[in-house]
Amino acid sequence: MATPDPRVIASPERVAPSTGRAAKRASQVHARLLHTVRRWFDTSAMVERDEAQQDRIDWLRAAPFVAMHLACLGVLWVGVSPIALLVAAALYAVRMFALTGFYHRYFSHKTFRTSRVVQFAFAVIGAACVQRGPLWWAAHHRHHHRHADTALDPHSPGVHGFAWSHVGWFLTPRHFRTDLARVPDLAKYPELRWLDRYDIAVPVVLAAATYALGALLQQVAPQLHTSGGQLLVWGFFVSTVVLFHATVTINSLAHRYGRRRFATKDDSRNNLWLALLTFGEGWHNNHHYFPGSARQGFRWWEIDLTWYGLKLMAWLGLVHDLKPVPAWVRAKAGR
Repeated sequence: MATPDPRVIASPERVAPSTGRAAKRASQVHARLLHTVRRWFDTSAMVERDEAQQDRIDWLRAAPFVAMHLACLGVLWVGVSPIALLVAAALYAVRMFALTGFYHRYFSHKTFRTSRVVQFAFAVIGAACVQRGPLWWAAHHRHHHRHADTALDPHSPGVHGFAWSHVGWFLTPRHFRTDLARVPDLAKYPELRWLDRYDIAVPVVLAAATYALGALLQQVAPQLHTSGGQLLVWGFFVSTVVLFHATVTINSLAHRYGRRRFATKDDSRNNLWLALLTFGEGWHNNHHYFPGSARQGFRWWEIDLTWYGLKLMAWLGLVHDLKPVPAWVRAKAGR
């Protein structure tokens, strides 16, 4: 019998280590993939990064944000209808008010008071904006006011550039986290903490609802020329992307373009066009000078739709103790 050539038949001792290493690598890749997917749904599933990576965009974690923009191209296939535009505009308006009136003026600055039920209701509507949860939003905004337009302000266009202040900063590991130490007054509510942890839950429900509405209208009112896909694309994706970019103009454009009524330590500006787009947030220099007021248009002609909405809610008994612009601030504003 011929003796087997040892160059042809490898021993188990030589094969096993390489096979084991390949299996280990595959297992590690699979675990990382699962963890990345989990981070899309559960913000508590953080990944430890070294300091050099803290301020680099995490593209895997940011994939849903990128996909949401690409989904807007769906308009080329689903077409458009008056109903689709109406739904998109209505969802923009309702959610913008939730952001400006509650995420900003209530959760971040406590410029009025309301019940726990109303607080939660508008936290849910705010979560539908796909701008993360109320605790995350308020914590970062409070940090912004403390360090506005310094190196510690992550979205200062003067320090970090326009693109980073507009869209880059919040896609980094450092800014995915919610610093609960900045919002102890809000962190005591378990329902708000749940919304913050599972910040994708409400947007998913809203996306499903827009599709279901479109599919229903296609069946019961075909003369409206809409469909599930059309309302999903226009009512959710297009409306949400426009809402996002309108909101973050206050980080980027409102710190570069406009007039400075008050000599604040930051670069905030008052800008009528941004105020119209964001329901009053464009009166940004006013706000940075005195952030404790529920009203940001300090003069009668400074249109502030959020203020008008809050006044209506106060008349209905839904909110109360709206903090006004103090007389001494009004006097300075009138000069």
